Amino acid sequence: MTTSSAQPPGERLLPARPGWPDATGHFGIFGGRFVPEALIAALDELTEAYEAMRVDPVFLAEFDRLQREYTGRPSPLTEVERFAEHAGGARILLKREDLNHTGSHKINNVLGQALLTKRIGKTRVIAETGAGQHGVATATAAALMGLSCTVYMGEEDTRRQALNVARMRLLGAEVIPVTTGSRTLKDAINEAFRDWVTNVETTNYVFGTVAGPHPFPAMVRDFQRVIGDEAREQVLEREGRLPDAVLACVGGGSNAIGIFTAFVPDDGVRLIGLEAGGDGVDTGRHAATITGGTPGVLHGARSYLLQDDNGQTIESHSISAGLDYPGVGPEHSYLHDIGRAEYRAVTDAEAMEAFALLCRTEGIIPAIESAHALAGALVAGKELGPDALLLVNLSGRGDKDVETASKWFGLGDREDVDPGPGLDTDQNPTEGAISNDEAVSGQDAGETA
Repeated sequence: MTTSSAQPPGERLLPARPGWPDATGHFGIFGGRFVPEALIAALDELTEAYEAMRVDPVFLAEFDRLQREYTGRPSPLTEVERFAEHAGGARILLKREDLNHTGSHKINNVLGQALLTKRIGKTRVIAETGAGQHGVATATAAALMGLSCTVYMGEEDTRRQALNVARMRLLGAEVIPVTTGSRTLKDAINEAFRDWVTNVETTNYVFGTVAGPHPFPAMVRDFQRVIGDEAREQVLEREGRLPDAVLACVGGGSNAIGIFTAFVPDDGVRLIGLEAGGDGVDTGRHAATITGGTPGVLHGARSYLLQDDNGQTIESHSISAGLDYPGVGPEHSYLHDIGRAEYRAVTDAEAMEAFALLCRTEGIIPAIESAHALAGALVAGKELGPDALLLVNLSGRGDKDVETASKWFGLGDREDVDPGPGLDTDQNPTEGAISNDEAVSGQDAGETA
């Protein structure tokens, strides 16, 4: 295990942003703009406005006020001692983005982009969403600021995230199910771009992750880096040192970049992104883009993606709607290639074991997306040993995933589903699952996670 030394809080001034991307939006060979000519002017307008706003004291003061008084920042750190007993005794701290207003990290970015929308004089916002949390956050900000809102969501995701569909509609947003392709996040992004091209004069695209064409990867990162800036200060104040590893789930990658960015200069801190391994990378049914993908162009930027030998995008799979995406942000691709961050695949089964374990040991129901990071922490803790300190971004809460989890663990009344490892209909553990007694018995339990 490598321990991390650091200056006391305040001694190292973090830069306003990292030294990348360059002026053309490139992170090494990744990033850039690969979009129709009709969108270049809108992207130029957005870039110019954001570069001005990010150093404007009036804009920054209003953004900070909303984060404090509306989002509820700073989000706290929570140590999960009983959960950590299953990680070889390493200590685990959770950055509680699940406690934000709307239930995830997505609100951080959306408030910034909604303020920017009003500043450039547009009256309508569009958004894509997979798990629904970005859609809910966008609908929330639109209601707050008096903007018209349309959210594109894959038809498959509207089914498995029905609660968030209802929340968006209650907030006044129009939710349009996308019935093309795999009917998931990739296809929702495609439809949102088509809308933007058609309505660019009145509409701003509130992009939800650190993917897409420049300036979205850098802009979304800058709005999300509040997670890592807070967490770094909180850990130093609490522990007097930095964590040995920072872990987060990675789909497009906004929550991971949000927490990684503050620690990138700290060579002693490992950065570990956990991708959706689905049924296993070797099965082809997964969304582990860096682990199982190759560089290419998707949704306006060069990054790692899942593609066939002809460069055609392959459909992804994950039990988690928010990670079910065949691409990843260009900055993650860059951090991987320069060796600053590592990316690992977590299967559906491993994520759901970690999901259940946190519920039973700590009374916290995580988003299934976040459960991938929790599963990664169980493994990393055993690798680093009992003296290790791990920081995990709990990017969202699991209200939206209760139906999925109930089916997986066989907690409902239906008898026509295969629940997978968990509990049977009589509340007894099935083969391969962690029982309630095992969940609280310490580090000898939970080896399958």
